[in-house]
Amino acid sequence: MRNRLKVLRAEKDWSQEVLAQKLGVSRQTVNAIERGKYDPSLPLAFKIAAVFGLSIEEIFDPSE
Repeated sequence: MRNRLKVLRAEKDWSQEVLAQKLGVSRQTVNAIERGKYDPSLPLAFKIAAVFGLSIEEIFDPSE
């Protein structure tokens, strides 16, 4: 699934490690989500949306 995670993270000037700590996941998980290799669980998607103050739909594109 396509997502804007890398762009949003860059706008905040956060490393993958910083975002991973905020989400309670590994840096490798953040990397895999950004690359579209891993789709986050619904609870994790809600956490990601909350961290950025956006809706899930504003971050993830399910049509991909």
